[in-house]
Amino acid sequence: MQKTKFSSYCLNGIADGCKYCIKGEKLVLFITGKCPVKCWYCSLSKKRKDIDKIWANERECKNVKDVISEVKESNATSAGITGGDPLLFFERTIRFAKALKKEFKNFHMHIYLPTLFVTKEKLQKLSKYVDEVRFHPLFLSRNLSEKDKNFDIEKIKLALLFWKKQNIGIEMPCFPERKKEIWEFIKKLKNYIGFVNLNEFEISETNYDIITKNYKLNKDGYTIADSKKAGLWIIRQAEKEKLKLKIHLCTAETKNWHQYKNRLKLHKIYKYGYRTPDGTVRYFAIYAKNVDKTAKELKKFKEIYVDKNKNRIILDEKIVPGILKLKKYKIARVEEYPTFDKDETQFEFIN
Repeated sequence: MQKTKFSSYCLNGIADGCKYCIKGEKLVLFITGKCPVKCWYCSLSKKRKDIDKIWANERECKNVKDVISEVKESNATSAGITGGDPLLFFERTIRFAKALKKEFKNFHMHIYLPTLFVTKEKLQKLSKYVDEVRFHPLFLSRNLSEKDKNFDIEKIKLALLFWKKQNIGIEMPCFPERKKEIWEFIKKLKNYIGFVNLNEFEISETNYDIITKNYKLNKDGYTIADSKKAGLWIIRQAEKEKLKLKIHLCTAETKNWHQYKNRLKLHKIYKYGYRTPDGTVRYFAIYAKNVDKTAKELKKFKEIYVDKNKNRIILDEKIVPGILKLKKYKIARVEEYPTFDKDETQFEFIN
């Protein structure tokens, strides 16, 4: 077992899709929030869960064009298709995957699939555009008999008809009390998959009540106690039995302090912005009802950028003292995410 430089743990390396993800190069293509499986631990946000909307990262998308714009703005080299259940709106999933493969060269794509609607025919169509498939088994969301667990296994085995073994995997959260059950499931699948992704279990706004009722939290307040320990235990079992599978324990720290931060750092930013070490961006800006009029008034200051989306004039820091001397404009120092929603983390007027 090896601890990676991005705070995760692995055995025999990590899947190709994870390599893009860690570097921040994976666009998250959320194809729908609808899913009939209704996993009790589902962590989707309220604005996405059970709602049929398409998102590319933080951008709500109406069409393929919107998704392509987000790929370009986020400098993504790859995408992970997720949901909800992408198979529930299968033609939509195929249409978007096909468009991305056509638009971008060497564009890697993986997909997350609950096993419920998996069929041989659907996997065959997906394999034309998707490089890597990751299955989420049903047995974790309900108490199934051993016979019923074979449903998951038979569905996952179908992938071998269309993908090489190293491009087939399973991905699931680490429930401390079910670590032995998860380990037994992995062993049953070892001849049919190339990798296993184990995720440290986290709390969210939609699973808060059931999680706080049944689990203890770590001191950070959002990860479940002993979830990481359970993942490490599974990796050790695999190591003892010399499984050749790639097993990756993706921690909350990996996602929040490496993957997400790296994605922010790759995202395009407006001119005259300063990118912080955390991936957020700082701007000096004048907010105005009529930005075109204000821009004309400031025409002698050449280092300005008009951001009509937020009705503001972004200023090069070096011209701020000169504009302050005019005593006519309120200048704000703003720190925000470079994502489509441009959520602000700090806002203050400097005069």
